[in-house]
Amino acid sequence: MQTKLLTRRFDTPNSRSIATYLADGGYAGLKKALTGMQPAEVIEEVKKSSLRGRGGAGFPTGMKWGFVPVNSPKPKYVVCNADESEPGTCKDRELMEKDPHQLIEGLLIAAYALLSKQVFIYIRGEYWYLIAILEQAIAEAREHGFVGKNICGTSFECEIVVHPGAGAYICGEETALLNSLEGYRGHPRIKPPFPAVAGLYGCPTVVNNVETFCAVPHIIVNGGDWYRSLGTEKSGGTKIFSVSGHVNRPGNYEVRMGYPLKQLIEEDCGGIRGGRKLKAVIPGGSSVPIMTAEEVEQATLDYEGMVKAGSMLGSGGVIVMDETTDVFMTTYNLIHFYNHESCGWCTPCREGTDWLLKLFKKIARGEGTTADLDTIRRLCPNIEGRSHCPLGDAAVWPITSAMKKFPEDFLKHVKPATAVPSAA
Repeated sequence: MQTKLLTRRFDTPNSRSIATYLADGGYAGLKKALTGMQPAEVIEEVKKSSLRGRGGAGFPTGMKWGFVPVNSPKPKYVVCNADESEPGTCKDRELMEKDPHQLIEGLLIAAYALLSKQVFIYIRGEYWYLIAILEQAIAEAREHGFVGKNICGTSFECEIVVHPGAGAYICGEETALLNSLEGYRGHPRIKPPFPAVAGLYGCPTVVNNVETFCAVPHIIVNGGDWYRSLGTEKSGGTKIFSVSGHVNRPGNYEVRMGYPLKQLIEEDCGGIRGGRKLKAVIPGGSSVPIMTAEEVEQATLDYEGMVKAGSMLGSGGVIVMDETTDVFMTTYNLIHFYNHESCGWCTPCREGTDWLLKLFKKIARGEGTTADLDTIRRLCPNIEGRSHCPLGDAAVWPITSAMKKFPEDFLKHVKPATAVPSAA
């Protein structure tokens, strides 16, 4: 059963207009923060909420905001990561399309908490149609005194700029995003320093994704303890899951953190299409380990629960596969994606994903042997943990988990390796 918090206005007529948003209590959180709370109190409330970044990493949001130096002489920036590029994930798109003012309010509250006067929304290039929606919403907010100078009659001022990317998956990584925003190639930076200290233009910067910022107004209005109580102690609130694949009702579903994955698939999504059996699930976007049907049985949709079940919550892109699925072919599709999206900066990722793709292609042509599977197994540890950014890990985890959990789908594509004759 869904718990609609961020998505509750999705079915309301004209949901993206400021009139609809204000009629449903919109901008009350911003007013409360500006007129009744100190910036540090806003951050403390977010800490209490156990809100964790909804972009994939799951880092505690309030803690991240707390890393920004209070007395820095440099300007501070708030950056919204709207570069939603993870395969299987489409929740941020719907949040921006149907309720953009919720995002704008969350961004403004974050800017106040961090004493920032400038917000950037970095949106993926393929979301071109959303740029006009966001800019229209920003214009409406400005007309009502929520953007610009003297917001809500206070001394707080803030501007919001929408900046489109060029469709690069790597720019979903926060430091690559910042480089792109500055006009450079989207290569990840070495950390430390972290963006909270030296981010955009070398200044203190907070980067969170769309869903994370959308949760902030609800936390400020209702309190951090209330928000945490919706989920688990360490994974507070609700989360939107984008469910695709072999289910009867694919789509975005908002449920409480800790919700059973099996219940989401069988009840909310109407079960497996065609009455077939469940075979596998990728629970958090393509970059997390695949799960067997047995692992799904006990898995709960929170950060700790998914790790315990053998995977990760990630971005919440739940890809469901029935018994007819060939896991070798789905994994082949994923390594093709990661090879294409590697920025080419570091050798392990650039060369490693290229070799992995060549081996998968060879096996898919029917020319592979068990020796090629052994080579893949040896390649993966030389990429994982050795690449410049997490893209190398993201490319390897689906492969290693799939080969371990569904070996039969790989073995049926290869022939036994021919022994090499020893020299006389």
